[in-house]
Amino acid sequence: MKYLWKDGGSRNMQMPCNRKLLPLSNTAPETGRGEELLRFMHRLDGYRGLEQLLSALPIELRGLAVANTTAILHSSEEMLSWHAVDSEDCVIAAAPSMSAWPDEIWTLVCGQQGPIIVSSLEEETRIPKAASFFLEYGNQSLCVLPLATVHHRLGAVCIGRQGGDAFSRKDVCLFALAADYAALAIDDRINVSNSEATRAQLDSERTKLKLILDLNNSVVSNLELRELLESISPSIRKVMHLDGVALMLPDPDAKHLQTHVLDFPSGKGLAQQNMSSPLHSSLPGQVFLSGKPWVGDLNQLRRSGFNHRIASAEGVETLCMLPLLRRNRVLGVLCLVRLQRNAFIHADVQFLSQVAGQVAIAIDNALAYKQITELSDKLTQEKLYLEDEIRCEMNFEEIVGNSAALRRVLSQVEAVAPTESTVLIHGETGTGKELIARAVHNLSPRHTQAFVKLNCAAIPTGLLESELFGHERGAFTGAVSQRTGRFELASQGTIFLDEVGDIPLELQPKLLRVLQEREFERLGSSRTLRTDARLIAATNRDLQTMVEEQKFRSDLFYRLHVFPIHVPPLRERTEDIPFLVRHFAQHFARRMKKQIDTISTETMHALVRYPWPGNIRELQNIIERAVILSKGPTLKVPLSDLKPRTAENGQKNGLATLEEVERRHILAVLEQTNWVFAGPNGAAARLGIKRSTLQFRMQKLGISRPQRP
Repeated sequence: MKYLWKDGGSRNMQMPCNRKLLPLSNTAPETGRGEELLRFMHRLDGYRGLEQLLSALPIELRGLAVANTTAILHSSEEMLSWHAVDSEDCVIAAAPSMSAWPDEIWTLVCGQQGPIIVSSLEEETRIPKAASFFLEYGNQSLCVLPLATVHHRLGAVCIGRQGGDAFSRKDVCLFALAADYAALAIDDRINVSNSEATRAQLDSERTKLKLILDLNNSVVSNLELRELLESISPSIRKVMHLDGVALMLPDPDAKHLQTHVLDFPSGKGLAQQNMSSPLHSSLPGQVFLSGKPWVGDLNQLRRSGFNHRIASAEGVETLCMLPLLRRNRVLGVLCLVRLQRNAFIHADVQFLSQVAGQVAIAIDNALAYKQITELSDKLTQEKLYLEDEIRCEMNFEEIVGNSAALRRVLSQVEAVAPTESTVLIHGETGTGKELIARAVHNLSPRHTQAFVKLNCAAIPTGLLESELFGHERGAFTGAVSQRTGRFELASQGTIFLDEVGDIPLELQPKLLRVLQEREFERLGSSRTLRTDARLIAATNRDLQTMVEEQKFRSDLFYRLHVFPIHVPPLRERTEDIPFLVRHFAQHFARRMKKQIDTISTETMHALVRYPWPGNIRELQNIIERAVILSKGPTLKVPLSDLKPRTAENGQKNGLATLEEVERRHILAVLEQTNWVFAGPNGAAARLGIKRSTLQFRMQKLGISRPQRP
């Protein structure tokens, strides 16, 4: 059994064998002493607290009868304490040399049922240390009485007197009655104290259960993680008497823990929200990786070798870091701080672990809700894009044509498609750059994923960043909900940025970062997101000239210019015009439920001779209008739409047309080859075209072999 002394020491002892003493008679005290005993009892009633009563008892006992030294021993929860006063009512302070005497008294009392009288302390051998203590304060005889009730043995009363054999039976009877009442008073204070402690404990448990219930209700009703934690952290801090609460979650790269919520009203401002800690070299990181809680003070933190600069500067003395566990997975770390040392007891950690479990459920639900929301938004966006594609005018799966210029382009597409390289498609407007981009995507390993397109010239400058990278709710006026950007939507797939030359200079560094680092942030968010989208860009502008004029960043240009593809204008692939005319005519005829079977030679020649400044888009529009106007199976093209740009003399504003230049060039080559078409040195080989193509162009341009004289 362990005993606590006045000086804080402790020791172990064995209970001795019981000693038998002659019983005292139950003689009632004299009338005067009876009145003094009643006053003694009345005075004891004035001490409400247990410790106050125990400190006052030695003095009150000296006031009851003549005594030189009085002492009270109290045993509580296997701990022993004592209070004593000398002949002048001065409190006897505990000293190391006095640490053993109460052992002997307690052993003696436990072995007896009634009072114990020591007539001569000098001759006493049973309790030598206790005898020495009382002799030191001028006592020759000693009376020891048990403090006990029917149910409890509470301690002992020790009364010392100067003379030998100084206690009569009446004295002992008086002291025994006083000891019995003192035992009842001590037991009453213990019961009151226990009741108050039980009531306080019940109130505390009730408050804690209410916190768990409120937390559970919040988890069910609120799926916005930051709002949830900001609403419940003050309750956790208040109920558990904490000075600070912080929630740390891993960043997307899982290299740092980021502080998402910080509730530290008494802090000095050094600890801030959005601070991050390295995952492999910080205390929160250790808790996250190990899945085990850490509780300790600042000295233990220093000995652990972790950085404690901010905690020390904020005045933190004790930390409790709990892993947020959910389905055998650590979601984050709940950090709790107090400004007092050794402030977390085992019961605190147990309850806070339950709180951490509820927080982990909240985080898991919020993350799942966010993931579902983002997937739903992505599916919605993809649906909109698909619907837009269905409505798109150039909704053709195949690239029509067989010219050498087009075959060179398609050969480049086949070469670059299987790679992950960035592609820059340039050419005049209306040449079908989007079809080339789609062909690159369809021939790539990403063909099963999304093909997301954006015309940078069609989006207002202020909204282009939001379209590219997305935004958080409240990022700007009108941002009533979170939006997924095109780069995030195209992750694992392909993003096609048309008219990339129209991206403003201030936004170009962010586009460069996506291309180089594969990461970006939504507007209004500091969270870094990653994307695995392949970029295909297109422009009808001369980016090299724009770089020289400082209208386009050179580093972005070189990053886009990894694999350039030039789409030739329609006037450079005239042999494809008949194929395109038939393709568009059949397409629009099916849509309008018409039957178009033939196209006149005159109409086809006119279409081939036209320079098509609007390229394929212009051709498509003219054929659609022709199908609308055609009444029968023959396509009727309004040739008046073509005549203003096809002067019959081949001149316009004093300048030769492209057709005239082409005609002169072919004639010059034919004359050089003596009108030999085929063969390695023939005109077709020198012009880089097939013999059939040369003959077709000659027919189109009205070139015929001169008759020999």
